[in-house]
Amino acid sequence: MGKLVNQIAKFQDYEEFADLHWSGSFEDYLELVRKNPTVTRTSFQRVYDMVLSYGSETYQDNKKKLTHYNFFDDPRNDGNDAIFGLDIPLMRLVNVLKSAALGYGTEKRVILLHGPVGSSKSTIARLLKRGLEEYSRGPDGALYTYEWHLPESLLHVTGGEEIFHCPMNEEPLRLIPPEWRARAFGDLGLNQGEKPLHIKGDLNPACRLIFRELMAYYKGDWSKVIDHVRIKRLVLSEKDRVGIGTFQPKDEKNQDSTELTGDINYKKIALFGSDSDPRAFNFDGEFNIANRGIIEFIEILKLDVAFLYDLLGATQEHKIKPKKFPQTDIDELIIGHTNEAEYRKLLNNEFMEALRDRTIKVDIPYITRLKEELKIYKKDFTERRVTGKHIAPHTLEMAAMWAVLTRLEAPKKHDLTMLQKLKLYDGKTLPGFTQDNVKELRKETLREGMDGISPRYVQDKISNALVSQRSETSINPFLVLNELESGLKQNSMITNVELRKQCIGLLAVVKQEYEEIVKNEVQRAISADEQAIKRLASNYIDNVKAYTQKEKVKNPYTGQDEEPDERLMRSIESKIDIPESRKDDFRREIMNYIGALAVDGKSFSYDTNERLHRALEQKLFEDQKDTIKLTSLVSNAIDKETQEKIEVVKERMIRDFGYNEESATDVLNYVASIFARGDSRD
Repeated sequence: MGKLVNQIAKFQDYEEFADLHWSGSFEDYLELVRKNPTVTRTSFQRVYDMVLSYGSETYQDNKKKLTHYNFFDDPRNDGNDAIFGLDIPLMRLVNVLKSAALGYGTEKRVILLHGPVGSSKSTIARLLKRGLEEYSRGPDGALYTYEWHLPESLLHVTGGEEIFHCPMNEEPLRLIPPEWRARAFGDLGLNQGEKPLHIKGDLNPACRLIFRELMAYYKGDWSKVIDHVRIKRLVLSEKDRVGIGTFQPKDEKNQDSTELTGDINYKKIALFGSDSDPRAFNFDGEFNIANRGIIEFIEILKLDVAFLYDLLGATQEHKIKPKKFPQTDIDELIIGHTNEAEYRKLLNNEFMEALRDRTIKVDIPYITRLKEELKIYKKDFTERRVTGKHIAPHTLEMAAMWAVLTRLEAPKKHDLTMLQKLKLYDGKTLPGFTQDNVKELRKETLREGMDGISPRYVQDKISNALVSQRSETSINPFLVLNELESGLKQNSMITNVELRKQCIGLLAVVKQEYEEIVKNEVQRAISADEQAIKRLASNYIDNVKAYTQKEKVKNPYTGQDEEPDERLMRSIESKIDIPESRKDDFRREIMNYIGALAVDGKSFSYDTNERLHRALEQKLFEDQKDTIKLTSLVSNAIDKETQEKIEVVKERMIRDFGYNEESATDVLNYVASIFARGDSRD
């Protein structure tokens, strides 16, 4: 073996390979089952246990206890398919799986993921399929099937094949005749404990024929028949079409129900003499190969009516009807997904009533929390993926804000703007609003999250902005918001003129919010002189202390005792909307706060009181903006001293807020133009 080949070969895990290719006798398998009965779980039980195996966390959201299932974070795939902000719908889905695992009836239903385009329906199905694949490779998710090993004298039974694999990868305990199972499991000690062993169903037609032929050959001696059975580990794989099936409807002319239940193998008819011999049949339809696992129906409601009959039997009775063969038992989770338009057709189609009755609908809406929506775009547009381009702060946040706003319903009972509602949903606090109010806001909605802009649309427009010639080294919120607006005219999902106007109006709301955010950041960068803030804070506290205790204040320059500086105090308090009538209360509140700290042996610092800190920053900004002459940025004439001060501010923007040189300059110019407009209005 060559040196380079050896380098690659060292990555192989021989122990894992041996585990995944384990094989043994039926006796060995009975011992396995005795030690670990979970190897015989149904598909629903296995999927439910797989989800739980990743752990979960409970938390409170507006006084409601919620559970977050870590499985949907996609930890095994570095979060590439992580689901954000949908804990409530995912809780409903897991509860359906739990009920099915316990045999309470939902195992006889199609799980239908229903929601608008781009709401993660396909991703959830993909996660379940891939998760089950990985689970089947581990010790906790191990499952087994069987194959027939026949000597030369018995090859006629299989048509010349020495090894005949069970075509539907069935549970080996089905080889025990149904009428023996209860007594056999009892005698073997397999029915002890809380969960007695229940193996339902019979052998598939091909294995049933081989079993019957061998029983006749051995004159009914079951033990000799079982000597020809070899048990092997079953590893589920969508790519290998083992235990994971996916079906996507085609146009009506090309749809054929044999794609679901298998078809005749015409080459073998000559060998076996009949097209109704199960050995001359390919059990390779999606229902066949998905046995023991999951079958996903993409756009399930676009299925032709001919397919629905197969689907109805597969759900309610867990049986399928291959051509020219009796009903055949299956064990698989059936999950489908559909969009709003197709679901409305289902509701209006009386011929689909039977399917509706056998369906459990789980709504998968769009995200309505800003911080969760933002995670989608941060995942897709990381520094690692976006090379050579700087994404300015708040760019992704503003895109996410607009997307969420388009999905919210206007508040009915409260005097709230859409933006205020978005902030309440996002966990922000507003005066006069409690958690109960937020809970009420959610309850009063009818279809919130089921309409609006898809994350895919936003992702596409961010991508457009990144490759646009208008962005040399960075993109900013305005570039992305302009892309979002221009794309609305061509968006096939928004044909309603009023809806388009509403979306454009919400873009204006987002731009206004961005203006407030960057004004605040520039203010903080200008007033980030810590020594200046400390001096201002000390001066304010001295005056407040003198005011509340009815004392004089010593002027640090003249040394004279003076009355407290009312103008200074009000100039700070007005920045946080403390009215004249409330000034005494606020000042006493500050002094009580300082006193409480002193009792605990702590000293007061201006940044321990968030409201006061914000007021001091804004006051300092007002004092310094004229000395920096920010508005001079919009003119060509900037003196050296002003330029130096602006460079200091720019450095703070880069250091403290994540801007680069270009985006910091853009923001300063933009905020300067805002103040210039304000000055001209004055």
